[in-house]
Amino acid sequence: MLDAPAAGVFVPAEERRIGVVFQDYLLFPHLTVLENVSFGLRSRRVSRHEAASRAHEWLGRLGLGGLETRKPGDLSGGQAQRVALARALVTEPELLLLDEPLAALDVTTRTELRHTLEEHLGAFAGPRLLITHDPTEAFLLADEIHVIEDGSITQAGTADDIRLRPRTRYAADLAGSNLVTGVAHGGAVDTGTVTLHIADGELDGPVLVTIHPHAISVHPHRPVGSQRNSWPTTVERVERLGSRVRLRTGPPLPLTIEVTESATEELGLEPGTRIWVAFKATEIGLEPEVQGTGT
Repeated sequence: MLDAPAAGVFVPAEERRIGVVFQDYLLFPHLTVLENVSFGLRSRRVSRHEAASRAHEWLGRLGLGGLETRKPGDLSGGQAQRVALARALVTEPELLLLDEPLAALDVTTRTELRHTLEEHLGAFAGPRLLITHDPTEAFLLADEIHVIEDGSITQAGTADDIRLRPRTRYAADLAGSNLVTGVAHGGAVDTGTVTLHIADGELDGPVLVTIHPHAISVHPHRPVGSQRNSWPTTVERVERLGSRVRLRTGPPLPLTIEVTESATEELGLEPGTRIWVAFKATEIGLEPEVQGTGT
C-alpha cells in the first residue's frame, strides 16, 4: 500500500514501494553496476547473496550481462538507462515512476530503449507513470495519456482520443504527427496498404514513419508536381480548431491533415468529400523500428 488517507493510513515515504527512473539516471558514481542495482534490496536488509542474485537476473534480462563490475562513468547512455531501470524494477515496486527516461539519449539509442521499456512496462503489474514531452514516446508507451497545460490537466484519454479529438490547440500540436509503421527498402516504405516514397534510399528494414499534418496538401483532383506521394481518399471527419481545420481521412492510409478555414470552404471539405492527398518524400520523418529482443 502507498497511502490510504480516507482510511487514515499514511505510509512513510521510505516505506512506500515506489520504483523511480530519473531523467539523468542518478546512478551512484562510486558503486559498480551490480552494487547500484542491488542498493535498494540491501537497504531493505536483503542478504548480500540474494540481492546480488536478483541483481544479476535483472541485468541479464536487460542485456547488461558482463557489465557488473563497471562504474557508471564507464557506461554509455543506453547502458546507464538500463541500469537505472534494473535498479527500479529489482525491488518489485508497487508503482513505477519514469521521469523523462529517454530524454538524454541519442535517436538510435532512444529507439532501442523505447522497445525495452515497452516490453518491461507491459509486464509490470502495478501502475506506471511516465512523464515525457515527446508525443511519440507517449503514444507508443502509454495506455492512457493526461495532457498538462499550465499545471492543469486539460485532456485525458487513449492515444486515439488525443490524436483524433484534441480539445485544445496545445493538445492538437502535441498529437500532430501521423505515426505509421512499415518496411523500408530501395527508397520506399511498404505500409501494407500504400507504398511511400522516401528520401533515404539506404534505409532498409522496419521503420517508424512520421508525417506532420501541415506537410500534407489536399486537392480536388490528382495533383501535378513534385509531390511523389499521393492517392485518392475520403474525408471522414472535419474539426475546427480556431483558424485551423483538422481533417481525418479514410483508407487506404488514414491520415490527420491540417488546412486553413479558407481552403476548407474553397474545396467544400466535409465528411464524405472525395479528395486527393499529397506530400513530398522529404517531408517524411523516419527512424529504425527496432524489434524486441526478448531480453
